[in-house]
Amino acid sequence: MNLELEGDAALVTASSSGLGKASATALAREGADVVINGRDENRLEAAAEEVRASATGEVVPVAGDLTDPEDTERLVRSTVEAFDGLDHLVTSAGGPPSGPFLETTDEDWYDAFDLLVMSVVRLARAAEPHLRESDSGSIVNITSRSVKEAIDSLVLSNAVRMSVIGLEKTLSKEFAPDVRVNAVLPGTHETPRIEDLVEQAVERGDFDSYDEGVADWAEGIPVGRVGDPMELGDTVAFLCSPRAGFVNGQSIVIDGGDGESNL
Repeated sequence: MNLELEGDAALVTASSSGLGKASATALAREGADVVINGRDENRLEAAAEEVRASATGEVVPVAGDLTDPEDTERLVRSTVEAFDGLDHLVTSAGGPPSGPFLETTDEDWYDAFDLLVMSVVRLARAAEPHLRESDSGSIVNITSRSVKEAIDSLVLSNAVRMSVIGLEKTLSKEFAPDVRVNAVLPGTHETPRIEDLVEQAVERGDFDSYDEGVADWAEGIPVGRVGDPMELGDTVAFLCSPRAGFVNGQSIVIDGGDGESNL
């Protein structure tokens, strides 16, 4: 399917690895010009080379900290300057620390809100005029299925990410009809974080092999495996595309059927 993204300009945050990089890769494969982002310049440049390997669009790395208001504005400005506009904003951010409620400090709460919510607020605010000028403006927020079902020992993700969904739904109305706004809610995917956790478990002797460890993570997922990050990336690219032109204000769970929620 041709997603009709060739020549579009996209900004994907926290895209030096994991689901953000997969989303940038999917967009670039479809011909979009993409700015990718991360804090570590060396890691970011290496990611840019990986994305370029399959890209038909241009890939530009721009380092920046999503908790820094000046950096978020600069990310949008750099995209517009590089590609003469901005058609698609994909927001992603690393997860906050795990832990139970009573071990979570006020500083932890404020840090999580700044990373997960205020980064999206600032990016959307800066991107809005440019997205409205586009013929196909879109925003996709990568969050977590924890907004549907609370996950043990992830109180910050469970609570704070809900704000992103409330914002997404609000913007889907306030920015309409010029800009569509949606969210994806990933379950377990074989990201570098999962790979690291499995490798640590193998080193501890919990599993005999990496494959055995990944199979353990897949236990209970109806499709019988963990997700490939590109499966989520392809969904993000679809949501950005004209092919999803009537999809707006939706939160789409991508978890292989692992969740128990009816909604």
